[in-house]
Amino acid sequence: MKFKNKGRKIYKTKEKNYYGKSPVGKAFSVGLTVLLIGGIVFIGYSVAEPLINYTKKKGDGAASSSLIASDTVPTDENGEPVTEGAANSQTPVSVESYRAFALDPLDIADSQSIKTALKRVPAGEQIEYIEVPLKVSGGNIYYASNNYYATSSGLIKSYTKLSDIVSAISAEGYKPVALVSTFDDNVLPNYFRDMSYLTVDDGSQWIDNDINAGGKPWMSPFSETAVEYNTDIVEEVSQAGFDRVVCSDFIFPDFRPSDVEYLGEKVVSNDRYMALTSAANMMYDKIMNNGSKMMLEVNASDLLKGKNDVLQPMLLKVNTVILNIDLDVISYGVYTGETVYEFTGTPAENVRKMLELVSDDVSDFNVAVRVSGATVSTQDMLDVKEEIVGYGFDSYVLG
Repeated sequence: MKFKNKGRKIYKTKEKNYYGKSPVGKAFSVGLTVLLIGGIVFIGYSVAEPLINYTKKKGDGAASSSLIASDTVPTDENGEPVTEGAANSQTPVSVESYRAFALDPLDIADSQSIKTALKRVPAGEQIEYIEVPLKVSGGNIYYASNNYYATSSGLIKSYTKLSDIVSAISAEGYKPVALVSTFDDNVLPNYFRDMSYLTVDDGSQWIDNDINAGGKPWMSPFSETAVEYNTDIVEEVSQAGFDRVVCSDFIFPDFRPSDVEYLGEKVVSNDRYMALTSAANMMYDKIMNNGSKMMLEVNASDLLKGKNDVLQPMLLKVNTVILNIDLDVISYGVYTGETVYEFTGTPAENVRKMLELVSDDVSDFNVAVRVSGATVSTQDMLDVKEEIVGYGFDSYVLG
């Protein structure tokens, strides 16, 4: 850029003309000037000192420093000073410690299977809870349920009694926790269409892809029957003596623009989350009324894709979230609209990376981090646990 030379500016001033005054007038002018200068100096000094004291920064003087410090230094609940890093930290924490080990569905085939599976619990890791999958993603059930919909649809894959599961775990000194998937159910809607997504024009059943490409229906949180079914399942489970019930899969399937044309705008509307939070609160009430506690599990890869509808802290009654990082799933990469997140490091490195990406999504809740994956070794799990603790979480689930 070129600058134009405008030349030197010349400023002209008029000289004041004091000629023509008498000697007396000159003397009077000099005296008046002296008085005015003296008055200005006195007033300036009187005002300047309070202003200087007022504008002193912390540390400029001993007296002002102690006074200001007591008003501005943040302290914790014990009155101890909090460092700037701690005061600004947004890392979610757990109010109470929750350390658990998760079993597989085949581990609860009978009491002996459970006893054998508990031998895999890592020693020295202060594991207090054992999570057992009773209703899994997809819709299958792995206990002897008495629910009408379950018994009439062939969903039950294992007939171990809930009381036997609770007893077998309690006998080994652990607290039993039930895992229940909710709306990731593609089996039951095949038998009860009113639980699925239905088109607005003729009420036909919606499936997520072409039937020849493996398209399947989904259980809908907009269906009262579907909500009642899941609520009945958690009521049945919580009555059996489980210390806690972890409910997962409060999610919507992926809808394409063409799907919205068939299903209506409500499936993608800004307030669709209310269907999930309302269902979660109903289940919370049932579980709490039976003397158990509810926890909410969310999948880290879902959060990375923006599927965080259910995480509404102002609406949800449940306040504890388990963040599930499935190492098998993320090993293939997580694909969002315009970004591909690759996880090609060690299990510990991948968990650290995922925590950095999604921990803000759960910052309003008490949090436990779960690390899952069928191909992850016990040593990898322990390395990952150290990474979780190092990140700032003292609650975790292995398996």
